Amino acid sequence: MTGPARAPHRARTQPGPRHQRPEGGFAPLVPELDVTSLPASIAFWCGPLGFTVAYDRPAAGFAYLQQDGAQVMLCERNGNWDTGPLERPFGRGANFQIAAASIAPILAALAAAGWPLFRPVQERWYRTGNVLGGSRELLVQVPDGYLLRFAESLGARPAP
Repeated sequence: MTGPARAPHRARTQPGPRHQRPEGGFAPLVPELDVTSLPASIAFWCGPLGFTVAYDRPAAGFAYLQQDGAQVMLCERNGNWDTGPLERPFGRGANFQIAAASIAPILAALAAAGWPLFRPVQERWYRTGNVLGGSRELLVQVPDGYLLRFAESLGARPAP
């Protein structure tokens, strides 16, 4: 199965290096997400979400993005990774948690862009052994439907 014809790659939304390794090196696990439009995806990820392009391969429709240690690869659909039919919203059944020092700037940028949240911001507490770790979370779907969960730490407290 092949994907749709690749649109020509346009200029970046963020200036800066485009042919460098990610800051701090490559993470041990980096998801590669198929997208229908690399320029539109880069505009969203590097706009309201605040990522930057570490490097890209425009002729291949590929970009490697980073933000404070979080890394993701975007690849314009080409059929190489299709294991079955790919229909929107992409990534059904998965969400990608991204640690954020603060979710406030992301919330403000999404609001300024008129982009809806998947659900309202929530405070969540998760048990890890005898400790509860808190996070303030926002969920947002990117243009192709992948679900991202940005989590700002609220610290820890003893579990009851």
